[in-house]
Amino acid sequence: MATEPSLHQRRRPPNQRELDAIPWLNTLEGKVQERAINDMAVTEANTGDFVCRIGKPVTYWFGLIEGLLKMSSDNAQGQTMTFTGVPPGGWFGEGTVLKREPYRYNIQALRKSVVAGIPIHTFDWLLDNSIGFNRFVMLQLNERLGQFIAAREIDRMSNPDIRVARSLSALFNPVLYPGVGDVLRITQQELAYLVGLSRQRVNEALTTLSDQGSIKVEYGGLRVMDIDALRTRNF
Repeated sequence: MATEPSLHQRRRPPNQRELDAIPWLNTLEGKVQERAINDMAVTEANTGDFVCRIGKPVTYWFGLIEGLLKMSSDNAQGQTMTFTGVPPGGWFGEGTVLKREPYRYNIQALRKSVVAGIPIHTFDWLLDNSIGFNRFVMLQLNERLGQFIAAREIDRMSNPDIRVARSLSALFNPVLYPGVGDVLRITQQELAYLVGLSRQRVNEALTTLSDQGSIKVEYGGLRVMDIDALRTRNF
């Protein structure tokens, strides 16, 4: 039986629609932008495919064009801890690229996804040659720190409604995930994977949030109506 090509083997140049979905390209000009585009590759990840795996060396800085990814880790008891989801528009792993250390987390596709990446040597070159790119990366790192502090707090919360609300607010972060906008395309089962609750309990929490006017459940996704309530309200 033939082995399916790896994500790396399936890579190809990005098309214009995919390039238009990359937020930091607009911070680059002229030959700097041209270098980034020429060195960039995209690949299609199937459900369950790993984009990054714990212990593997870093080779690319990655971003999500379409789909949904999960960032997680396994503890010594074999239990999986989910740190966050990565919706469209999100770029991740810049800290790992800067330190050139093996991955300390897994990135896995929850559905068929289009993933973009630039080689680490191109990432370094962009840092050396673009002030705009430096600003973007610094903003990413600062926002990511706040995200993971919030994720630790969410993990310790016992109220399921609050866990779902806070997790949703993280996915609507306009700095880290500018491609989401007001509507997040996600199923209840996918959200259950990210929050660490059953699909039934997530459905109950979404009903509560909808009744309170924080979100609106639409076909194939969720529309945020009151992001501040998701971030701060207790239930």
